[in-house]
Amino acid sequence: MPELKDKVAIITGGGQGIGKQIALALADQGARLTLTQRSVGPLEATCAGIKATGGEAIAISGDISSEADCRKIADQTLARYGRIDILVNSAGLFGVTKLTTDMTLAEWNEVIDSNLTGTWLMTRAVLPVMARQQSGNIINIGSTAGRRGYTLRAHYSAAKWAIIGLTQTWAVEWGKSGIRVNCVCPGAVQGERIERAIKARMETLGITYERARQGLTAGSPMGRMVSEEEVARVVVFLASDRSAGMTGQSINVDLGAVMN
Repeated sequence: MPELKDKVAIITGGGQGIGKQIALALADQGARLTLTQRSVGPLEATCAGIKATGGEAIAISGDISSEADCRKIADQTLARYGRIDILVNSAGLFGVTKLTTDMTLAEWNEVIDSNLTGTWLMTRAVLPVMARQQSGNIINIGSTAGRRGYTLRAHYSAAKWAIIGLTQTWAVEWGKSGIRVNCVCPGAVQGERIERAIKARMETLGITYERARQGLTAGSPMGRMVSEEEVARVVVFLASDRSAGMTGQSINVDLGAVMN
């Protein structure tokens, strides 16, 4: 039997990238899904793919940095499925690649709002539902940028460090309500997003594509980037009863770039 049969999961940023792969992996294990992000097209395409293989998924367009949108996402999920078992906070912006002194307040706020405040707002919207159920599972997508300093990415690094703090705090606050909270911290993940990051570092530092790319893989003993599917498999583990004894943990999926 699929490990997550009939579990209801909300995945933010679920239409593309890591979020999409997480959605496909959870659906493969029987979860019924709500996928959300701002752009509707990728959401609907991902939902269509899940339905074509016999899964169940709905798309809700929304901006997680909006309190009203987060409430809407939770309410519509509850109206459709009657419960909320899993929340995967995957949405977030990468932002500009700049020194702190070159970064504007608007550029800082954009990344903090989408990555950190959005995670807080979406989690706050589902916690009362999970508390009433006396069960729930929240999985935050952090980053190894939240494990060590990340040059030219002060806003992103700050948000991801803070998400680890939220993970631990919520685990303590809500454990007696049967709610587990964990965090997955990917390293450099192969895909469109990392290609944009490489190009931004090339332009900012005036280096070649090869050097910029090497800088993202040099710290890994395995000398490559993580795949989106490798991250998704860890999320499935944390969403399942196989990880029932784990809460408040942050797990690196980075091929050994950061060891702890």
